[in-house]
Parts: sequence; C-alpha cells; structure tokens
Amino acid sequence: MELQDKYIRFDWAVKRLLRHKANFGVLEGFLTVLIGDEIHIVEILESEGNQQTEDDKFNRVDIKALNSKNEIVIIEIQNTRELYYLERILYGVAKAITEHISLGETYYKVKKIYSISILYFDIGHGTDYLYHGQNIFKGVHTGDFLQVSTREKDAIVPRMPSEIYPEYFLIRVNEFNKVAVTPLEEWIEYLKTGIIRPDTTAPGLGEAREKLKYYSMTPQERHAYDEHLSALMIQNDVLDSAKLEGKIEGRLEGRAEGRAEGRAEGRAEGREEGRAEGREEGREEGRAEGIKEGVLRNARRMKEKGFPIEDIMEITGLTFEEVSQL
Repeated sequence: MELQDKYIRFDWAVKRLLRHKANFGVLEGFLTVLIGDEIHIVEILESEGNQQTEDDKFNRVDIKALNSKNEIVIIEIQNTRELYYLERILYGVAKAITEHISLGETYYKVKKIYSISILYFDIGHGTDYLYHGQNIFKGVHTGDFLQVSTREKDAIVPRMPSEIYPEYFLIRVNEFNKVAVTPLEEWIEYLKTGIIRPDTTAPGLGEAREKLKYYSMTPQERHAYDEHLSALMIQNDVLDSAKLEGKIEGRLEGRAEGRAEGRAEGRAEGREEGRAEGREEGREEGRAEGIKEGVLRNARRMKEKGFPIEDIMEITGLTFEEVSQL
C-alpha cells in the first residue's frame, strides 16, 4: 500500500480530528449511512468535560445533530474496549440523557438518543457484524405494538415508544468478512482495515480520504497515534490470553465441583446437574478473574512504560484508584 493510502483508525480520528467543524462531513456521512436518515451535525458536545469524578469514564463522544425532520437528536459514539461493555453502554446512554436536559425543563425536552458502539473485540456469539436494538412494548397475548397518545402544542399526537427511547447499534468490526458493496459495508471495511477505496461514493468516505491521511499528521501526532495502536495490541493480547486461561481454569474447577456435588447427591441426575452447573459457574468465575488479572498486568506494564494514567484508564477501563495502586 502506498504511503498516501494509509489512513488513521476511526476510533482515534473521532476523538482527535473529527471534532472540528471543518471535518463534520466525515461523521455526518458515517451516521447517515448507519442510521438510515440524513444527519447534520450541530455541534460536538463536551461530554468528557462534564465528568463528575476523576474516575468517571472516558472514551465517548456525544454529538448534537438534526435529522431529516429537523428534530434534534443526541448521538453517542463509544469505542468500547472494556470488560463490562453492556454496563458501559447503559452508563453512556444514561449520561447522555441527563446531561442534555436542563434542570426544571419538562420531560418533553428529552432528546432521542442513538448509541453507537464500535467494538474491536469479541463480545459473544452471533453471526452478524451489525446489531440494532431499541425499546418497544409488545402485547404479551396479542403481539401488537403499543402506540402512546401524547399532547403536543394542544394537539393529541400518537407516538411509538421507539420514537422516544434510545436505539442501540453494536458494530462488531472483526466479524466483517465480505466484499464491500454497499456504502454501509464500505464504512465497516474502513473501520476494520483502514482501507478507503479511491473510487468510493459512500457518504463521508471521500472526505475521510482527504482528511484522515496518516502521513498528513505531524511527527508528534504520528508518534502518539503509533503508541495508541501499540497499547491496543498489548491490551488485546492480554485479554485473549486471560480469556483462554480463565476458560481452562473454569473447566477444571467446574469438573471438580460437578463430580463432588454429583457424588454427594448419589443420583445420576444429581451428578449431571452438578457437573453442568459447576462447569458453568467455574467457567464464568475463572474467565472473569482471568480477564481482570490480565487487565491489571497490562495496566502495570503501561504504567511502567510511562503511559499517562488517563490513557491507561481509557484503554483498560480501570478506575483512577485502581491504576494509582498498581
């Protein structure tokens, strides 16, 4: 690949470069393709500047935008690399909702939230690279979807809960393994490989080719970016090793507990249930402990190499206290 064709990873660019108004076109293109509605960014909201405590979570960018109906929406992008990713997503959405409604305002002012998580690690079983979820209320017996009538400007307006409640997009970057044909697929290809086709017509990617060139950065910026990639590689190696160790330990402990419980009960059913439950509990506990130990080892290594505490917190998901005590 020629030097001019090397592009900065999106998770770095979205926090360092695309926050400037001159570069909004890249983000607008990505959001328009993903959400399926024309999005125009109004401003980047300083969510990271609103931290309540020193260990409040980093690594999220909130965007105030207008959709095709000229409605204001808040879009939250997370480049999640944490152990407790579902809790992290919930935390981010809750923060986005509460941060962007003023004290004393009516609940009508609550904005629609889109939560977008770009995941560069395995989060479980699934065959797709893109998952979408939203809050709906479905009749338990009838199967119909609830439509709520609300009063707006002296008129009764029917609204679906999905028009109000947050929507979630999980992009499993590493699961994308196909030839990119659609604009969405071209974007996912870029997220995974950093490759942008010269003839791309996908919204936002043409601008990305001009504004996210690796060799357009200063030497200092390139050094910081390379250190970021190096830290990610270390983190991923440690997490993979910890998961494997946790699985092995979990299986061994599970078998031992299952056999002990099975013998005590003295019945074939008891043995099978004991083994199954023991294996499952052992695997989960072993996996969690193994991952946590691996993250701590990695954080200690980064601290010894002089990484700033804020960067260690962002990459590992550890709190300020946890990093300080290493």
